[in-house]
Amino acid sequence: MNVGQWARDLGMGVRFAFVGGREGWVRALLTAVGVGLGVALLLLTTAVPNMQSVRHERESARADIDYSSTELARSDRSLLIADVDTDWREKDIRGRALEPEGAKAPLPPGLEKFPATGEMVVSPALKRLLESDDAKLLRERLPERIVGTIGESGLIGSHELAFFRGGEGLAEHIDGSRVARIDRFGDTSPTETETDPVLLLLVIVIFVVLLMPVAVFIAAAVRFGGERRDRRLAALRLVGSDGRMVRRVAAGEALAGAVLGLGFGTAFFMIGRQIAGSVEVFDVSVFPSYLDPSPALALLVGLAVPAAAVLVTLFAMRGVVIEPLGVVRTAKPARRRLWWRLLLPFGGLAMLWPMIGQGRENGTFNEYLVIGGVLLLLIGVTTLLPWVVEAVVARLGSGGVAWQLAVRRLQLSSGTAARMVNGVAVAVAGAIALQMLFAGVESDYTKSSGKDVERAQMQVSLSRNAQLDPAVEKFRDTKGVEGVYAYAEGYLGERRRDPDIGVEMTVGDCASLREAAELPSCRDGDIFYVSNAEWDEDTPKLAKDAGRTVYLDPSYEGGPKRQEIAWKIPQGMKEARSREDLTGRERGGFLVTPKALPASAEPALRGQLYLKLDSSVPDVHDLVRNTATAVDPLSYPMNWYSTQTSERYGTIRTGLFVGAVCVMALIGASLLVSQLEQLRDRKKLLSSLVAFGTRRRTLSLSVLWQTAIPIALGLLLASVVGMTLGTVLLKMTNTPVVVDWTSVLSMTGVGAGIVLAVTVLSLPPLLRLMRPDGLRTE
Repeated sequence: MNVGQWARDLGMGVRFAFVGGREGWVRALLTAVGVGLGVALLLLTTAVPNMQSVRHERESARADIDYSSTELARSDRSLLIADVDTDWREKDIRGRALEPEGAKAPLPPGLEKFPATGEMVVSPALKRLLESDDAKLLRERLPERIVGTIGESGLIGSHELAFFRGGEGLAEHIDGSRVARIDRFGDTSPTETETDPVLLLLVIVIFVVLLMPVAVFIAAAVRFGGERRDRRLAALRLVGSDGRMVRRVAAGEALAGAVLGLGFGTAFFMIGRQIAGSVEVFDVSVFPSYLDPSPALALLVGLAVPAAAVLVTLFAMRGVVIEPLGVVRTAKPARRRLWWRLLLPFGGLAMLWPMIGQGRENGTFNEYLVIGGVLLLLIGVTTLLPWVVEAVVARLGSGGVAWQLAVRRLQLSSGTAARMVNGVAVAVAGAIALQMLFAGVESDYTKSSGKDVERAQMQVSLSRNAQLDPAVEKFRDTKGVEGVYAYAEGYLGERRRDPDIGVEMTVGDCASLREAAELPSCRDGDIFYVSNAEWDEDTPKLAKDAGRTVYLDPSYEGGPKRQEIAWKIPQGMKEARSREDLTGRERGGFLVTPKALPASAEPALRGQLYLKLDSSVPDVHDLVRNTATAVDPLSYPMNWYSTQTSERYGTIRTGLFVGAVCVMALIGASLLVSQLEQLRDRKKLLSSLVAFGTRRRTLSLSVLWQTAIPIALGLLLASVVGMTLGTVLLKMTNTPVVVDWTSVLSMTGVGAGIVLAVTVLSLPPLLRLMRPDGLRTE
């Protein structure tokens, strides 16, 4: 291979890309925009590892309460901190109350000084929310004066809702879980998490599925303006160039567009990087500084895109005969062969087949076989689609004028039509496979919470020493609260310190206790023991030992000092039968009505309230949260849900949704650019038909048919390949194969909707092109 000759021919092609006058510049810009959109998304992908790393570092740097059982001694360096998280509608709000105990108390990341009592420092997003007219209820819950905003180092996202407020009297509420004494911020404990092979498989497939359409669009973008380019290449043959040279010149033109596309892509990425700081997708937001691409991956993109442009062009022109008097492409092309196109999807299945049935038992899946197999199956869509389109349109019958124009155009250039919808077909096929995989394994990561959401929809945990009875009255007076079940809960041990036997104590009125156990009869002053609770063998033993002294809130070695309040087991207790309580568990221990509880025992108990709500009342959950804050600023209201999802599984699913939004946006933008390029290439043809009297409505309808036929075939092929891939992935995870037809139809509908939207957006340019003056030439 003569390197010098290659360099000269590629350089000539680069010059041709920019010296062809207005047409040449328009073609180069369209190619650059198409490539640039793909490059921008690739650069965004290379920034994902850094984004995740920075978010994790920020989260670790501000870690505070570590649920330690060891209580830190007060010192000049200690800080009292309370978890006062709350919610606003469906949004989480991170909150902390701070009470420094000395001049050297550690400042949380993002703060310059501690807020005083009655003051708070908020995130910029929370400040905007509190200043809006829509957040009146939230402002009632957070009435403190805003004295500053949290810096970027204290937040994990630009739209995170967070605040720090001044605390007071937190020492008496220390429990190691919601209120603690600390002397530093930051999580220094090693995080060792076992890799779940199914979740790893999900991550690998997501990356392949999301990036494959990007590569397809870049490959299609470098082939813009093919027909006009072919006429120039024929002129080169006329002046003596051989076939290999003109192919290298064509590759040089594609190289110029790709390199220009790298510049456009970088600019698009920088613009998108700034925009990313002002948007939130599926409750995920970032700061622009998070999106710094990995230098090695960015360099790989910079080298791979131009190289791919050259290779794709040379490969595409392998069957094109360029002669001095024209290009043999306008004649009827030779029929495409099917056999080699089937090798790719069958090869993909062969790579995935050895891992079928492995599930979780063998530790992990072979990442290289997974990536290779999924890639070959999805590439198979791009190779099969041109054959399918050609085979189908060759058999389409006659119809109206618009139909005939569309069918004839497709028969002459089915490859161009297939290239336009290849990216959509690949994206839909991958999305269907992922939806099937997610639906199949969801039951492994989504469990029933056990909570009875019919009897209660919210729970409010009061802090230590909070008064339960006044809280019950306030909640009963809250709009939208239909019922309140209240308990004061504690723990009994047979010894003051380090007890071997321990049981629960639950204090409540008869109505509330009946939600926790089956009572024979009940009036205030009764005490019950639960005889048959699961996992509770100690209660029946202690109940038979009347007069024995036990201790409420016993202490443990190495832990903080507790109340250790003595309580004698009374005689004449009634037996109660256990049942599932509101939280879905069988409550054991002793059930006590208020009059039977000595006043000395109250400090050792903590209040829990379970609320039945009227969901038709607007913002009923926020009304309850406001009441909870008014009753006890350190209370913890919680919404109840019937199911709970694994955090890691939920994070991966959210990442898929965010990535899918970005890819769908790329698909729409790239399709629009491709459609405009094709219309521009056919300007004279359209103008000629209008000049001969063809109605614009007919031409517009023909353009719609030219798009609708390939996309229908592409979506049908994508459904078949997607369901095949989804079936194999489910077999690999040892999951029963069930086709989620709702997901299949929704994914194909999204793909069709994107193409329909692009077609509608291309109609105004089409109408401008259909003018007789388009026949004018220079």
